[in-house]
Order: sequence, then C-alpha cells, then structure tokens
Amino acid sequence: MTDIEAELREQFTQAFENAEFPVTSQMDLVPALPDGPGTTFSAGDRSLSAMELASKLGGHQDFPYEDIESLVDDVMAGLKAEDVI
Repeated sequence: MTDIEAELREQFTQAFENAEFPVTSQMDLVPALPDGPGTTFSAGDRSLSAMELASKLGGHQDFPYEDIESLVDDVMAGLKAEDVI
C-alpha cells in the first residue's frame, strides 16, 4: 500500500465511521461526512470531493455494507480501478 492509499484509507475510515450501518446507498453516507457533500479527501497530489468520489464509485460499490471495513475496501478498490490512485 502506498502512502497515498494509506492516508486516504484512514480519511475514509474516519469520515464514514459514524454512519449508521448497514448502509444501503451512497446517500446513507452523507450525514456521516464532516462537511456533508462538500467534504474533501486529500493525500499527496490527489484530492477528491465527496461528490467526485460518489460519481467515480457508482459502479464499484456493492450495497448494502454491514461494516466500515468492507465499505472502505470497496472505495479503495474502486479508486484503483478508475486509476484515481
């Protein structure tokens, strides 16, 4: 795992840890975000808003998620598949 991946994984975990699981859609995650849809995740030269994240990951998520680990794992896998990281 690169430093960028590790930093983003940590940010996603912190941002989504307060979500009410199970999470059945991307919209279930919005209330957990510190700045709602305006939340930004940054690591190294990468920066993504929550809205960008949602648009890039739509086809890579497998709702519902029962826990934070599986959610973040799929977020990271989706970002890799989309060549974002």
